[in-house]
Amino acid sequence: MNTLLNNGSKRRRRPTQLSLAEMMTLVVLFHQLRFSQFKVFYLYHVRLYLRKEFPNLPSYSRCVELLPLSALALTALFESIKGKCTGLSVADSTPIAVCDNLRIRRHKVFDGIAERGKTSTGWFFGFKLHVIINHLGEILSFRLTSGNTDDRKPLPELIKDLSGCLYADKGYLSASLKQQLKTMGINLITNIEHEFRTNKKTLYF
Repeated sequence: MNTLLNNGSKRRRRPTQLSLAEMMTLVVLFHQLRFSQFKVFYLYHVRLYLRKEFPNLPSYSRCVELLPLSALALTALFESIKGKCTGLSVADSTPIAVCDNLRIRRHKVFDGIAERGKTSTGWFFGFKLHVIINHLGEILSFRLTSGNTDDRKPLPELIKDLSGCLYADKGYLSASLKQQLKTMGINLITNIEHEFRTNKKTLYF
């Protein structure tokens, strides 16, 4: 039996031979090898070529059921290895689509959580990953939001422990945001090609 963190109730959990360290390794390896689908990665790479490293592999469906157990440990791992602020940071976001646009109405897994969003390449249904890195490419902070979240909204929370210059694209243009970050010790720098000048005044969108 295990005690749930959300309400303290108990739920019976099936035993597994896949350790927490192995679950974490699978998640990290999946992203390092840049597979587009975890199912392909698991069935045609892990199960075929990594049997020696993972001798107690469960079925694919069982593995997917177990992986969420590693979320808290992975968060702690990130906090211990994330980069340090160097005074030069870059902010950006990327869409994480959970299904093809034609299947949005039938999608059930993230129903009520995922939302429609739009990027420079078109519409998608899912989430947005907001990330800030230093000039060395090391991740400093990140947030996962619904797909319809404005890129500017999570920025004040993301830069709480940062200082110096923050570079971003036109999606972060905002005079009020620039002023807000300035009071927090951050100089927001966006592409001047996206500043529209009218009557000698700069309008930010």
